[in-house]
Amino acid sequence: MIVAGGALTAAFGLAAYAVRGRSSVLFGPSVWRGPHSRRSVALTFDDGPTAGTWELLQVLAGHGVPATFFLCGLNAERQPELAGAVASGGHEIGNHTYSHSRLYLRSAGFVADEVQRAQEVIVATTGRTPRLFRAPYGARWFGLRAVQRRLNLLGVMWTVIGLDWKLAADRVVGRVLAGVRNGAIICLHDGRGLAPHPDIRPTLEAVRRLIPALRERGFAFETVSQLLCPTP
Repeated sequence: MIVAGGALTAAFGLAAYAVRGRSSVLFGPSVWRGPHSRRSVALTFDDGPTAGTWELLQVLAGHGVPATFFLCGLNAERQPELAGAVASGGHEIGNHTYSHSRLYLRSAGFVADEVQRAQEVIVATTGRTPRLFRAPYGARWFGLRAVQRRLNLLGVMWTVIGLDWKLAADRVVGRVLAGVRNGAIICLHDGRGLAPHPDIRPTLEAVRRLIPALRERGFAFETVSQLLCPTP
């Protein structure tokens, strides 16, 4: 019985890693950091665009910082001009599914439809074809590998996540600074799922503090693609 229980625990652990482990590639190609050789990081933002994204774009522009935005298709439909503004601001655009639904324990058809619909909406609203994908809640599932291959999408997890949807700005800053390293992919949020009018003030304040703090530590800012494939 003890052996069987231990095997069951191990099996659950392996399953959890496959779904949410940041270095897992079981459900499709995925990365969670860039190379350690360069002192650069990538700021990424999930769940937008929302009304708060306007202010975030102004903060990033004021510091001359490019970022990578993983857009929800439904939010882009609600805010097409804002989705276009993210792209025209020189930022990289990624796919974060259409409705921010949990993909795990869903059918392969559901998974494919979520990613495909988002891709179509993002192309229509931004004029950009995403090449990066981040699963809601960082949880991957069966069916992703096939749709990623068909749409030429690379999965992106993160090196450090700020938990900015539930923590105050000072704690977000502390988490990020404690976990940052060369090649780090930093996960923050300019939305809160599909909430139409989310309060992202903690995120905005955290970004205002993080950019100068990271620069003081010698870090440069790049998009995820720049981080992974630096120009010679």
